[in-house]
Amino acid sequence: MDEPPLFTFGVIADIQYADIDDGYNFTRTRRRYYRGSLRLLTNARRSWSESGVKPEFILQLGDIIDGFNKGRDSSDRALDAVLTEFGCGLPEVHHVWGNHELYNFSRAALLRSRLNGTARPSGAPADDGTARPSGAPADSQLCAYHFSPFPGFRFVVLDAYDVSLLGRETSSDQYSDAMAVIKQHNNNEDLNCPPVFVGQLQRFTMFNGGFGKQQLDWLDSVLSTADDKQERVTIVSHLPVHPWSTADICLAWNFDELLAIIRCHGSVVCFMAGHDHDGGYYQDEGTGVHHVTFPGVIETPPDSDAFGTVSVYKDQMVLKGI
Repeated sequence: MDEPPLFTFGVIADIQYADIDDGYNFTRTRRRYYRGSLRLLTNARRSWSESGVKPEFILQLGDIIDGFNKGRDSSDRALDAVLTEFGCGLPEVHHVWGNHELYNFSRAALLRSRLNGTARPSGAPADDGTARPSGAPADSQLCAYHFSPFPGFRFVVLDAYDVSLLGRETSSDQYSDAMAVIKQHNNNEDLNCPPVFVGQLQRFTMFNGGFGKQQLDWLDSVLSTADDKQERVTIVSHLPVHPWSTADICLAWNFDELLAIIRCHGSVVCFMAGHDHDGGYYQDEGTGVHHVTFPGVIETPPDSDAFGTVSVYKDQMVLKGI
């Protein structure tokens, strides 16, 4: 394509770094490269830094470090290592929260951390011209916000563990509410074990979560404004929401409610997620929305790569990589 893009951005998912030897996933069917994931992030960082058209920002789609760090008291050290790599010459990084963030840190701790995009100054652009987040939901416990990197385009970051057992105090109302949701479908003693082994009910496990009513209402309002402004919107979440873009076991608990909102708004053009390490893609026939699930770095062999660069034009988005 001869014309230059309006802007570009980078995408990477499920790094899950830990300073431990290689292992396997929970079903022992896929190898996990815990130390190697940091090297693959370095490869991505170098590619973005050396690109002729520098990305305006990076989307980190969640699970930045692995849950194994918690038991080794190395969560802060692992996070520092990954964020140091992100800080080497890259533009602003928008961090999405996944289940492994919540294995390592409480929600309260994450809200105080560098992974909380809502803690950045909102409103006017930063001195370096990067877009700052604005318009977060009233609930200060959510990591959800939206930003516009270029006129006519908007990105909405969602908190897919708004309704979840992870990161919540067991004595809290939020924990009780999430337990009530999962117990409607999953009576296993180990709630990380799916209630069934085929079909969409597999999603009701402890490593998944959902979107609360307040967040859904907020999203509906943001998209209504984007419709009025004729903006093109990309929604970002750790958990996928379209059944044909991912394995059933990786879906958000209430994916159907979020899809119903998307289908009411013509402004949405793309939904980006991680969580499913195999990745996936589906274009919704009814809305035309592209649902892209990015493969996980953690299960990518050291001699390969797992990151994407998206070039945005006025009438299309071109993804290269992964």
